[in-house]
Amino acid sequence: MQRFKSVLSVLSKSSPYAVRTLNQNDDSIEDRIKDYLFITTDIERAFKEALINATEDDIIFLCGSSGDGKSEILTRYCEMAMFKDRCVFHLDATHSFSPTANAIQTLDELFEQNLSSDKILVVGINVGMLGNYAQEGAEQHNEIKSSIKSFLDGSTSQANHLFLDFEQFPKFILGQQGYTAEFVKALFQKLTAPNNNIIRDHFEHEKTLLKAADKQLCANYELLSDEAVQDTVIELLFKARLVKDQFLTARALLDFIFHLLAGPAYLFDNLFTGSDNELASKIVGFDPANIRTQHIDKFILSRSLGLPDHDFEVFVEALALKGFTTSLQPESYLRLFYLLKNTEFANNYHQSFSDDFQQQLIKKYAEIWHLHCHFDGSDEHKLALRQYYKDVAITAIHKYNNRNAPKLGKGEFFISEHNGFQLAADLELKAHVTQIAEDKEAKTSHFNTYFKVGKRVVKLPTNINLLSLMLRIVEGYRPNKHDKNTVVLLDELVEQIAEVANGSDTLHILNKNGRYKITNDNFDEFEVSGL
Repeated sequence: MQRFKSVLSVLSKSSPYAVRTLNQNDDSIEDRIKDYLFITTDIERAFKEALINATEDDIIFLCGSSGDGKSEILTRYCEMAMFKDRCVFHLDATHSFSPTANAIQTLDELFEQNLSSDKILVVGINVGMLGNYAQEGAEQHNEIKSSIKSFLDGSTSQANHLFLDFEQFPKFILGQQGYTAEFVKALFQKLTAPNNNIIRDHFEHEKTLLKAADKQLCANYELLSDEAVQDTVIELLFKARLVKDQFLTARALLDFIFHLLAGPAYLFDNLFTGSDNELASKIVGFDPANIRTQHIDKFILSRSLGLPDHDFEVFVEALALKGFTTSLQPESYLRLFYLLKNTEFANNYHQSFSDDFQQQLIKKYAEIWHLHCHFDGSDEHKLALRQYYKDVAITAIHKYNNRNAPKLGKGEFFISEHNGFQLAADLELKAHVTQIAEDKEAKTSHFNTYFKVGKRVVKLPTNINLLSLMLRIVEGYRPNKHDKNTVVLLDELVEQIAEVANGSDTLHILNKNGRYKITNDNFDEFEVSGL
């Protein structure tokens, strides 16, 4: 039997098994592990249904990004008897049939052959390559190019051209109660299943090697077998998706799991210290060892000085029984405490840090996202929306817009400053409930907030970073250069508010000596007060 690490290496992106190719089924241990870990996804179910219902004139495009699993699905179906005689499969549209032809010319040839074929054409293709073909494909395939352009524009394509896009089947689903990640969860559960699991068989064999066993790897696998630990890792992946805009592909996830288990350190350090894996490199930014609270600082200081702590020593003794060393750095212990935050272990010493790790942002984002994307017009939803706009969105915008004009009151918006005189206007800013109800966009990455500014309707796409910034502004935070990527969204909104305010009938002029009010009386004259 192979060593455990060797078997797990099939998960690595550098493995020759990382990309499924035709005729790769060699019944090797690596091939059997990939078959064991295969998860049937919603897009695969949709693809299978499309294949069953397709007719000979149809072209099915399976679209996505590199590493999201197109080849894995296509190779499985092109080898199935019920499809291989009915369909022509082109697994990778970035490849060509000959060294003298490029990918675009290859697609031209493929579509040309399809004109005289009585088979369904199935193409695995990246979204970027779709765009390239729409621009550079041969003129005789204008119908296909037109369908591709329609798909990329979000409009309806020709009926016999079907596009199945991985982006339409997100790995994370947001709901009123939070998020779900069925694919990731299922993969973790298969990887660590207690029975009928070829991977666990090799883990058990590794443990029998006694002194020769890779104890760190075994300890990491046992730790990841805890469902609560899996949930914490999934929470971090979801956070990376929202905060860092990091897409999750199947290949990146498998490589990430390999890094967690077989990386250079224990799982909790591998999780937060980064690697060349795209997911791990984003999660570095959420390292709990960088959180600063009195309790955490006191722990780091006491461990650095080696001060006695009976409860901690009991916890460490229990760790040793699980195969972990007893001489970790304080930062490593904090990462472990974070990973164990939702589970019980030994004397539960780690749970004394629960309040330090408490983060409500994702829960808050999920609640507000649901209110906008699934607004049902009920009194309950209206009340919750009203509170969000009044207490968070409008308050934050008012504070940010008037950050250099502290004398302005409620309903007054700063416009500009000239030679020490500030210009402001009365303006009504409120939620536009009708527009919120009509907006049917439901992307996990953001929700659309709508304001009525005077008579104008203004849309503000709000992601988790902007929500976080607005919540902090309400609490008194002043954005700085580190917020520039998020604050640009508020700046665009403020510019639109200033445009509306410039047309207001009432203007305020302020300087250090007082304030003056100028009102248009609708008779081509202006009334000035405050002199």
